[in-house]
Amino acid sequence: MGFIRSAAALAALPLVFGQNGSSPFNNPGAVSFQTSPPKYPSPWGEGLGDWADAYSQAEAFVSKLTLLEKVNLTTGVGWEGEKCVGNNGAIPRLGFKALCMQDSPLGVRFADFVSAFPAQLSVASTWSRDLFYQRGNAMGSEHRDKGVDVQLGPVVGPIGRAPEGGRNWEGFSPDPVLSGVAVYETVKGIQDAGVVACTKHYVGNEQEHFRQAGANNSEAISSNIDDVTLHELYVWPFADAIRAGTGSIMCSYNQIKNSYACQNSYLQNYIMKNELGFQGFIMSDWSAQHSGVASALAGLDMTMPGDVGFDSGTSFWGPNLTIAVLNGTVPQWRLDDMAVRIVAAWYYVDRENNQVENSPTFSSWTQDTYGYSHYYASEGYTLLNEHLDVQDDHAELIRKIDADGTVLLKNNGALPLTGKEKLTTVFGSDAGEAMYGPNGCGDRGCDNGTLAMGWGSGTANFPYLITPLEAIKSVVRGNGGSIESVIDDFAYAQQSALAHRVSQTGGACIVFANSDAGEGYITVDGNEGDRNNLTLWHEGDALVNNVASQCPNTIVVMHTVGPVLVGNWSDNANVTAIIWAGIPGQESGNAIADILYGAVNPGGKTPFTWGKTRESYGTDVLYVNNNGQGAPQDNFVEGVFIDYRYFDRFNETPQYEFGYGLSYTNFSYANIKVNARSAPAYVPTTGNTPAAPTYGSVSNRTADYLCPPGFHFISAYIYPCLNSTNLATASLEPRYGQNVTINPGEYDSSPQPRLPAGSAVGSGGNAHLYDVLYTVTADVTNTGAVAGDEVAQLYVSLGGPNDPVVVLRNFDRKTIAPGATTTYSFDITRRDLSNWDTAAQDWIISSYTKTAYVGSSSRRLPLSGKLSGANTGTSSGYPPGPTGGSSSASAGSTASSYHHGKPTGTKSWAPPAYSPPGYTTKNW
Repeated sequence: MGFIRSAAALAALPLVFGQNGSSPFNNPGAVSFQTSPPKYPSPWGEGLGDWADAYSQAEAFVSKLTLLEKVNLTTGVGWEGEKCVGNNGAIPRLGFKALCMQDSPLGVRFADFVSAFPAQLSVASTWSRDLFYQRGNAMGSEHRDKGVDVQLGPVVGPIGRAPEGGRNWEGFSPDPVLSGVAVYETVKGIQDAGVVACTKHYVGNEQEHFRQAGANNSEAISSNIDDVTLHELYVWPFADAIRAGTGSIMCSYNQIKNSYACQNSYLQNYIMKNELGFQGFIMSDWSAQHSGVASALAGLDMTMPGDVGFDSGTSFWGPNLTIAVLNGTVPQWRLDDMAVRIVAAWYYVDRENNQVENSPTFSSWTQDTYGYSHYYASEGYTLLNEHLDVQDDHAELIRKIDADGTVLLKNNGALPLTGKEKLTTVFGSDAGEAMYGPNGCGDRGCDNGTLAMGWGSGTANFPYLITPLEAIKSVVRGNGGSIESVIDDFAYAQQSALAHRVSQTGGACIVFANSDAGEGYITVDGNEGDRNNLTLWHEGDALVNNVASQCPNTIVVMHTVGPVLVGNWSDNANVTAIIWAGIPGQESGNAIADILYGAVNPGGKTPFTWGKTRESYGTDVLYVNNNGQGAPQDNFVEGVFIDYRYFDRFNETPQYEFGYGLSYTNFSYANIKVNARSAPAYVPTTGNTPAAPTYGSVSNRTADYLCPPGFHFISAYIYPCLNSTNLATASLEPRYGQNVTINPGEYDSSPQPRLPAGSAVGSGGNAHLYDVLYTVTADVTNTGAVAGDEVAQLYVSLGGPNDPVVVLRNFDRKTIAPGATTTYSFDITRRDLSNWDTAAQDWIISSYTKTAYVGSSSRRLPLSGKLSGANTGTSSGYPPGPTGGSSSASAGSTASSYHHGKPTGTKSWAPPAYSPPGYTTKNW
């Protein structure tokens, strides 16, 4: 979430609708000024799969509620109204406390005595399902023990379309499968701890510039994404989160096809709730709601923080939602569905048995022990912060994640160090303490000292921060060695002099540099969230080159939020090793010392591609409004071709390819086997849902919903009750009652047809998508002298002329003893081999030849095997997909149409000059 004070109108208009009418799938492709197709009604939850018990309990509970109590569940009480960054209303009559919604994806934001976990980008570089889960579970336990109900994380939007994107470090990877596996395990971990996971930000939220209306844009940016790309790239990891059972999903600030995400019926009703069968609740990002009735009918279930603008005292919902139900513009079944979804998520993770006394035990607004529970209103003086230490033994896990996720990019034999070098020298501010301490800048909104966390709402307070300099010093002094440092990035003379001494005495020069980014409400060194460039900060290139000009054993360690350009010095013979240490959190120094001195053999793999130029990526942030003062139009013309897929498509040679990482040992690959599995044919889902249920009854007597006489109102607090029996007066909206266009189906409570790609039995889409069609095995041998971890990766060529050359589809990390051979096994599902067909609105497997590749990175794939023999067909009579050409089909066409859009640019459109595994590796 972000915290920019809104300039929105002070009152809600319940009858504002969110989308212009258009035919479904109008204007295919990524084109400016598209409109998102309206899709109604909003699907009601059914308790599919393992949600059945939670729904049964939620339905019984909601049946007891009054109209005002149901509205209270859906609406936040306002910014700074209670102790958490977001709280909905309580139901005191039934002892149901207000839910506490709290950042962040890497720890409990604003709280003390909590852990500062590695960022998602860093855990992604471990490629370890176990560590994905353990990190999620540890974070969930800390949120639980502080009294949080909903952790606002994990993040799979942004996915990382442009490497300059400010919040990419909060996500896992620009690859949807790596992100999908990571989010699945993270959600499981968080919710197994008894806390609701809120997966965010849905969807197309790929940059910070223009994400909200501002001085240079009257409306937020519109991410214009074609249907194929939406399914095969951006929604893919959200489907995995839903399949994992995420209790909540947060809709994003931006527009998609010129309809705001939180009132986009196509994305929320059609895809998330119908196609993917999402059973939890959709929560708005903070002030991302732009309408009352429109957002309700389009599928939004909870508005945060509840007020139109921070501390405005007005709400699109609250009393206006009460009014909308009374005047019929929001049907009772839709409100009931909102309430059931919220309460079902509470039961689904067993919040009932994971409560903390006096929760939440902290305040987001002050760390004083005593203060006002209603911070903005300065009311309710009480015990706020109990200062509970919830860190447990999580430091050990954090250190392991950091070390296992460290990526060794270059090593000419310099590493590991012995700790007994004659002279160890350390350079760069990134090695040392921040001048204001690790928490000295609000939401980490500065870049001085070592970088262990980006900036913005996705942060937490450090309980401590071990710097690289202090950890290295501890190792060196423990061995009786000498160590000196220059941590001023611009003290060139002192750097040169110290580096020259190493050339005379022997030893090592360890240079630390970073590149930071964050959320757009904070600007750091002229970077408005998004990075302005892909270079190291603080003239990091000059620092490296200066030291390397004097020192023949220069080791470079980088803490960065994504790729940086290293070509100015990476091939320098004096640069003997290069390490990417990610965004590591509190155990930064200890983990990098573990790697440098060989306590841990590096096994991390880069979760993104390192390009040689900024232009190599084919994507970039839109920094200047291309639509005058209107909504900027960000056309995702590259389709699914981002990161390594783009490099492959245009035969761009990367500096370091996706999935790459060295070890202190060596591995060889051999003996691939492809086994076709017995699986049924794909059966598109048919039939109808039940009719929309209602729970309890609603009195039409307006006087029943008046605020009690003599009631004490907390300033700017959002209540569900009315101040007048005249609904127009109570709405505080002069446009109340104006005629609006109603989209077909908005109020239809009858049984609704299920989608072919949907499911009647569970969440995550058609269950047949997850049938295993093939199992691929391969042997990996450790040919070196020390034990090490190897991440073996399985890629698939889907075979079509407009498909990526290869796509990641599975991976595993194993520890292999020296001289030993381990067999890796990878399942390939129907989903892994499918393309999205826009005409059928379903997944199909084309008749193009499918090939599996196994290796150590996206471009080091020595093993291959043809995929044949499994049942890849469908019982529906769908065509198997095209066998050639590049046609596209509009809505209503009988042709199969799944082709990806052709990326635009100055490069010629042609297949890459290489095809795995027949490429050379000498330049990589």
